[in-house]
Parts: sequence; structure tokens; C-alpha cells
Amino acid sequence: MDKIIMFFATGFYSGNLPKCPGTWGSLAALVPWFFMRDLPLPSYLGMMGLVFIVGCIISGSAEKILDQPDAGPIVIDEFLGMFITLTAAPNHPAAWILGFLLFRLFDILKPFPCSWFDQHIHGGFGIMMDDVIAGIYALICLQVLWMIGSKISG
Repeated sequence: MDKIIMFFATGFYSGNLPKCPGTWGSLAALVPWFFMRDLPLPSYLGMMGLVFIVGCIISGSAEKILDQPDAGPIVIDEFLGMFITLTAAPNHPAAWILGFLLFRLFDILKPFPCSWFDQHIHGGFGIMMDDVIAGIYALICLQVLWMIGSKISG
């Protein structure tokens, strides 16, 4: 069972790649997202809800397996953060790249309340929530920047 938990918690082992596991996990998240992106919005939101619930359970279990709080290899939270960021993203690779960069920026900088969740809420819920909020910030910025860019260019 530990191997199954670690397989999903590490984002199909992408979190085990050397250096910057969050970046690798965010990149790996683009693969399942690509296949989810055309789902009807209610189904897409349902998938994100499922990833959140499973992610809370799995990341909390992975912490115990690794005996380390919010261990680097745990990247299921980055998967959800990317899914949130790219909700209703424009169908253009530049939007996807911008979304990735924005999510990484907010995930690394951890503006409030990301930092609060990161520092005060432990276990699976805390692991997931700072990336949920980073994803929301990135989603808003992506949509606004894309809208501004569309008005400027067209």
C-alpha cells in the first residue's frame, strides 16, 4: 500500500526527480491536465474536488511514510494547483506556459494566505491548501493577463 500512496503522492514519481521537485511535479501535472481540459466545467471541478480529497489523504500518509512534514517529493498538491490555475485556460500553449510560470511564482513566494496555511496547518490539508490558494492566485492572474493581452493584440 505504501508504494501506491507514494506513486500518487509523488505525482507518478515526478517529485523524486533531482532538484526542484515542485517544478517537476507542476510540469508532470500538465499531462493529466491535457486530457482533462476539455471536460465540461462541472466534471472538471468534480475531478479537482476528488484530487483535493484524495490528495489530503495521500499527502498526509506520505508524510508519515517519509517521516518528514511536507516533504519535497510530495507533489500531488502541485498537480491540484496546476489544475486550478489552468481552469478554463485559453486553448493556446502560451497560456499554458504562462499558467505554469504564474503557479510556480505564487507557489514559491507563498503570498498570504498561502504562507499562513504552509506555516500553521499541518498534515495533508495544510499541504494541499497552500497550493490551492497559489493556484487561485495564478488562475486570476492568467485570466486577467490573457484578457489584457487579447485586447492589446486584437
